[in-house]
Amino acid sequence: MNIIVCVKQVPDPEAPPARFKIDPNTYNVVSTSDFPPVLSPFDEQAVEAALRIKDAWGGKVTILSLGINMQREVVKKPLSMGADELILLEDPAFVDGDSWSTGYALAAAIKKIGKFDLIFCGRQAADSDSGQVGAAIAEILGLPQVSVARKIEAAGNKVRVERVTADGYETVEVSMPALITVSNELGEPRYATIKGIVAAKREEPMVWKPADIGVDAFKVGVAGRRVRMVKIYQPAHVSKCEMITGANEEDAGKNLAKKMAEVKLL
Repeated sequence: MNIIVCVKQVPDPEAPPARFKIDPNTYNVVSTSDFPPVLSPFDEQAVEAALRIKDAWGGKVTILSLGINMQREVVKKPLSMGADELILLEDPAFVDGDSWSTGYALAAAIKKIGKFDLIFCGRQAADSDSGQVGAAIAEILGLPQVSVARKIEAAGNKVRVERVTADGYETVEVSMPALITVSNELGEPRYATIKGIVAAKREEPMVWKPADIGVDAFKVGVAGRRVRMVKIYQPAHVSKCEMITGANEEDAGKNLAKKMAEVKLL
C-alpha cells in the first residue's frame, strides 16, 4: 500500500492569543519566537491513519509538505512516528497561496511521485481552518474524495470509511486510488519512538522547486491565488464592570435584579 500524506507547519494553536500578531502586509498570522511552529494537529491524525494502514497491510508512507523556511524538526515529526519518506515543496514561489494554488502545487508533486493508493490530508489546517486543500487536490487529480473520516479500513482495492456527520457518522465505501481527509475523531496519534527520532534526524528530505514538479511559478503561491484576502484581524475584547450598590444587602439585591433584567440577563 503506497500512501501520501500532506502536512503543514502552522503557528502553535495552543499558544495564548497575545503571542500572535498579524503581518499587515501579507495578512499572515505570526507567533512569537517563544512559541515555535508545530505540525498541524489534524495532519498528525492523517499521519496516524496512514501508519495504521501500513501496520495492517505494509507498504510505504510518503510525507509531502509545502512552504518556506520549514523547521526540519517540525516537518520531520512524521518520520519519527514511522513514515518512510519526506518531500518538501520549499521555494518562495509557493508562499502565500490560497487553497487552490496550494492544492495545484501539491497535486503536481503527487503526479511526480507517481503510483499511490491513498492520499491523506487533515480535515483542515489548524491556522486557516478552510478545509479546502484536500478537495482541491482531489478535483485536480480526478480522484474520489471522502471527508472528515473517523475510521478507515482497507479491503482489497476499496476502502471503507466512517465519516463524521452533524448527528453521528455514516459509512461509505470508495475504490482506490482516493483522497481522504482525516478528522480528530480518529483518535490520538502515536508518540514518536527514540529509534524513530534518531532515524529522522539522519534522514534528509527531498526538496522540490516549481520546475521540479513541472509547474510555472505564476500558477502557485500568491501569484496563483484565486481568492484575495481583504482583511484579517484580531478582535478587540472590551470589558466593563459596573458596581451595583444599595442602602443594605436587600436593597443591593433588588438593584442587581433590576439591572440584570434591564440588560436582558433575566
